[in-house]
Amino acid sequence: MTSLLKIANNTGPDPDVLDMLETDDGYKIRFALFKSTNKPNNGTIILLHGRNEAIEKYLETVGQLLERGFDVVTFDWRGQGGSSRFFSDHRRGHIDTYEQYSADLELVFKDVVLPECRAPFYIVAHSTGSLIALYTAPRLNNRIRRMLLGSPFLGVGDETLSENQVIFLSNIFTFFGLGAMHMGGSRNGIAATPFEKNRVTNDPVRYARNQDLMDPKRGLGLGSATASWLRASMKAVQCVCHSEHMAQIHIPVLLINAGADQVVSRPAIEDYAHRLRSGSLITIDGARHELMQEIDDYREQFFAALDAFIPGSPD
Repeated sequence: MTSLLKIANNTGPDPDVLDMLETDDGYKIRFALFKSTNKPNNGTIILLHGRNEAIEKYLETVGQLLERGFDVVTFDWRGQGGSSRFFSDHRRGHIDTYEQYSADLELVFKDVVLPECRAPFYIVAHSTGSLIALYTAPRLNNRIRRMLLGSPFLGVGDETLSENQVIFLSNIFTFFGLGAMHMGGSRNGIAATPFEKNRVTNDPVRYARNQDLMDPKRGLGLGSATASWLRASMKAVQCVCHSEHMAQIHIPVLLINAGADQVVSRPAIEDYAHRLRSGSLITIDGARHELMQEIDDYREQFFAALDAFIPGSPD
């Protein structure tokens, strides 16, 4: 999909560039570049989505970043949004390893950010995007000035299955060749979840907008994750939480915890921030998982944290 999906209630800026990049292993990654006309220019923010998200979902946020004088580069991870999928059944939320996600980020940085964008470079990420940023961070030390990571996926939240059970079952399914099998949730996507039962936002208007955008029937959204995706994600969590990996992260990192998050583990985020030498933590009390899709009061707190942390001082 090389165009943006337009719906009536999703206004936002048009990208200056919207195109595809091809990975070494044959996947096409849809990316968008937005240029700010505000002065002074404060550099470039690389905006990293969570699982089952797409460029269209962040147009409101992109507009607010442009107002702050940042250029913005954002893209759809392989397997979701407008990028190549793994299977003909586009509802399968799949990945084999986080090295694939890391390769997507490296490709966009090399082919779009470096040649087309103004330094300094920052990362703003959500959930799975935050985990990918931490996974790739040791390779980004001399290229990214700061990272702001919202609701980082560092452990499962209030789920029916415990984290150990998720690891065990996903390993078993993958071992027996069932890595592409749906695990948990709805294989038909978020459209099956009414607002009253949602766990991602307190905002009914933004929730309805995102349901409309990410309905799999429109071609962007996914159903539940596959066993392989869960296995790869839990391996990535274990990797980034290892002391040797954490010691290699020299980029200043601000982690933002959503105080009412039920999707990812709040205690795991707090523990990680305390262990990370270059890390700090704030909590937005009452906010649910999707901080950039929340009600205005919580979004304003998120952007206040961003304004205080980015661009920040060169020191």
